[in-house]
Amino acid sequence: MMSSSSLSRENSAIVNARVDWRETPEKHVFKSDLPGLKKEEVKVEIEDDSVLKISGERHVEKEDKNDTWHHVERSNGHFMRSFRLPKNVKMDEVKAAMENGVLTVTVPKVETKKADVKSVQVSR
Repeated sequence: MMSSSSLSRENSAIVNARVDWRETPEKHVFKSDLPGLKKEEVKVEIEDDSVLKISGERHVEKEDKNDTWHHVERSNGHFMRSFRLPKNVKMDEVKAAMENGVLTVTVPKVETKKADVKSVQVSR
């Protein structure tokens, strides 16, 4: 049987958090399930006005020397995801919210002006 400390070491690298990226006509929306993390344990950054970085860390539960672990599946440790954003976004209006273990990052798009279209009379 493995000791609890060897199980912790085996499971210390958290699998990269899975992120969904959806684009609407008005914005880009990133969603990531981060169960068990508090908003204070998650960092959202914009790097070089072009890269969205989502990172955080899930800490190892305090171990009692008398405990015997039978099965460990929950991962812990540091995670980081990066996404290169398109040029048509408003970097200064990025918003992030955490609710029920789901991080939502909203990146508004720059409004694109519709082209002025004028009819031209076709002569004979």
